Amino acid sequence: MRDGVLLRADLYRPDTAEAVPVLIRRTPYGRAGSPGGASVDGLRLVRSGYALLVQDVRGRFASGGAFEPYWHEAADGADTVAWAVGQPWCDGSAGLFGRSYEGMAALLAAGERPAGLRAVAPHAAGSGFDEGWTRQGGAFQLGFVLYWVLYDLLLSGAGLTGPDLAEVAAAVDRIDELYADPDAAADLLDRLAPYYREWLRHPTGHPYWNRAAPRGSYPSINVPVLNLTGWYDIFLAGALENYQGIRRQGVETRLVVGPWSHCVTGGIFPQRRYGLAADERELDVTGLHLDHFDRHLRGRPAGAGTADPVRLFLTGADEWRAFPDWPVPGTEEYVLHLDGRRLTHGPAPSAAGSDVIRHDPADPVPTTGGATALPGQFTGGDCGPLDQRAVEGRDDVLCFTGAPLTAPLTVVGDTALTVYVTPDAAGADVTGKLVDVWPDGRAELLCDGIHRLAPRPEAAPEPRPEAAPEPEAPGAGGTPTPGRPVAVTVRLGAIGHVFRTGHRVRLEVAAGNTPRFDVHPRVVAHHTVHHGGAHPSRLLLPRLAGG
Repeated sequence: MRDGVLLRADLYRPDTAEAVPVLIRRTPYGRAGSPGGASVDGLRLVRSGYALLVQDVRGRFASGGAFEPYWHEAADGADTVAWAVGQPWCDGSAGLFGRSYEGMAALLAAGERPAGLRAVAPHAAGSGFDEGWTRQGGAFQLGFVLYWVLYDLLLSGAGLTGPDLAEVAAAVDRIDELYADPDAAADLLDRLAPYYREWLRHPTGHPYWNRAAPRGSYPSINVPVLNLTGWYDIFLAGALENYQGIRRQGVETRLVVGPWSHCVTGGIFPQRRYGLAADERELDVTGLHLDHFDRHLRGRPAGAGTADPVRLFLTGADEWRAFPDWPVPGTEEYVLHLDGRRLTHGPAPSAAGSDVIRHDPADPVPTTGGATALPGQFTGGDCGPLDQRAVEGRDDVLCFTGAPLTAPLTVVGDTALTVYVTPDAAGADVTGKLVDVWPDGRAELLCDGIHRLAPRPEAAPEPRPEAAPEPEAPGAGGTPTPGRPVAVTVRLGAIGHVFRTGHRVRLEVAAGNTPRFDVHPRVVAHHTVHHGGAHPSRLLLPRLAGG
């Protein structure tokens, strides 16, 4: 690297004397195992005529230097491309690809515009390391971040031995206890992963995060980008932002969204099967990479099915559809009003109503599916389209349900809830879930979101000195004042879904989602949710015209 640090990599080459293009995957998870990672057949890339370079990022496994998540990936990635394209076995052209952190690293390197880089393919990659990775809607993503640091970053590749390694292994084994009391892991993390406390200290939007953010690289990215993600992927919003942000620069970019979570890629969840076409292997994700790199590194013609840049799997209909862009053209606002415990389409209800939610930090609303990355992520046991009926039976969860549909309703795009809340002085989390209720009663989760309201100044601070006060998350209607409702916008997430005839649309509103998000506030609190009259709380869906 430019500072003299040595990064190690494995090189796979076709059995030819000719110079060939190189594809580069830079990973913090170890270069051993499948060279293409979790979703790409790396040896197929080599058999197709590419050299494949798989590198341990700085400070991980065999590579030198100190690992500081995020900060070195732009420069190190650019230096790696420059080294690779200058080798005699390379024809001077390179592509970057990878999943999750690897995909983010690829985008950061692309923003450096290294000579010879011709295309990038980030898979399940976010747009920044603050909102959408460390936090969402102002809430700390405790479930994912704590497990990621302990299991993925410290348990392997960090060079720990002896008591340190044993202590991390014990922490992973008791992760559920740490979710309930995350402060119990503070000393361990301060000693072995000091960056974790820095993430707690710096809220969304703080300049701290600007050192490494793909969204900040959009104006500099000048090579075609293939974005792949899933409806239940924890980084879905970031992948969609990457597509839009890069496309606005006039750069060719494509988007594929399947019915996948971060680790479930076969379209089969414990409670839902989307069919054979939903499987990444059936879609041929490796083939998509080859078509992308063949076009831009070798100048070959595009493969079949590439006329439209956006390809979405519509759940409910359980089929792939092609579209000219994202957001999908031809959608219209479809507003459902919160009316008592109903969702109604039409004029806003004139009658005012309200409900009080009790928030108990000792018994928070439990995470039940959705775009999570928790310890059961590899089996889908805690993520994706889980049935919500058990959690809906709690007295701290409000359900608003529409009438049975008399025709299919196709929703494609970003969904949002605007709800009027009088929060407790200690602060509040406002969560929302969009649910498809089947005729047999199954309540299938489609997407969910959160918005954090900070305590009022006169309220006692939470006993968490390491966490700096967080500003209002984007979309808030104003600063809460004593006894007065505030309009809160909860971004529920993007979907491509068909509500079938006879199904019903349901909205859940609660004050938490734990352990996906940290508990807030840490005291018993009461929040009032208003609807109707002067406080027209509503659910906004992007309906596809004619659907």
